[in-house]
Amino acid sequence: MTRYRNVNGERIAFTAKEETARDAVEKAWEDGKANRELANLRNKRNILLAETDYLALTDVTMTDAWKNYRQELRDITKTFQSMEDKDFKFPEKPS
Repeated sequence: MTRYRNVNGERIAFTAKEETARDAVEKAWEDGKANRELANLRNKRNILLAETDYLALTDVTMTDAWKNYRQELRDITKTFQSMEDKDFKFPEKPS
């Protein structure tokens, strides 16, 4: 596949050096996919934990259901590496 760049409105084919450089960039992006997906999972998990941090204050008695929910959130990355993994779902918040 030949790639092109636009220079002053003119379509110019990549040189061999430019092709090699672009291939390296695309490979690096693809190689980082798993890390990006895990970071996204952790970010969402951290938001869900932060929403319940008030329950962990010393003047609040946390129910076992909430303790379990928070622990399941903390443990989710032991089972899943991405929100796209088969059977992935966040635990349900207690009512």
